[in-house]
Amino acid sequence: MTDPFALFDEWLAEARLSEPNDPEAMAVATVDAAGRPSARMVLLKGHGPDGFVFYTNQESRKGGELADNPNAALLFHWKSLRRQVRIEGTVTPVEAAEADAYFASRSRDSQLGAWASDQSRPLDSRATFEARFADVRARYEGGDVPRPPHWSGYRVMPERVEFWNDRAHRLHERRLFVRDGGGWSEGLLYP
Repeated sequence: MTDPFALFDEWLAEARLSEPNDPEAMAVATVDAAGRPSARMVLLKGHGPDGFVFYTNQESRKGGELADNPNAALLFHWKSLRRQVRIEGTVTPVEAAEADAYFASRSRDSQLGAWASDQSRPLDSRATFEARFADVRARYEGGDVPRPPHWSGYRVMPERVEFWNDRAHRLHERRLFVRDGGGWSEGLLYP
């Protein structure tokens, strides 16, 4: 198989059956302007040949880092299957209509939280955040919650995708797909 997206679909389907919690969880690694790396967990919210999508506050640390350097690495680790998928690629913002549609699908409290949180900025106390959340809840009482202008999604278009299978005695299997023009080349890596 030389289609990393089809293989990813198979592996994710298996993870959804075996992972006890959040099979869509992935680490996102970015770098700041000085080249210092940062990684955090987010949830995959869409994927296919057009890339891998997650959502966040664009004014967060990761949003700022992606604005400075639109490249990222993703890592899925499915411990129950003893598998990993590593993805590296360029990042672009999703279209506003796509972000609006996903935001509308979120729970109301998650929508309100996107307005109340100054993600990644210092917070003096939990009470401050809870008061802001209450204010936002009151502001939108009885109506729809619009998507904040600073909240959207990012699409990682892979250049490299590695599928890692655990094997006995650390003799792991590593399959690497590298974008090659309009298609993909496939090879193996030593464990």
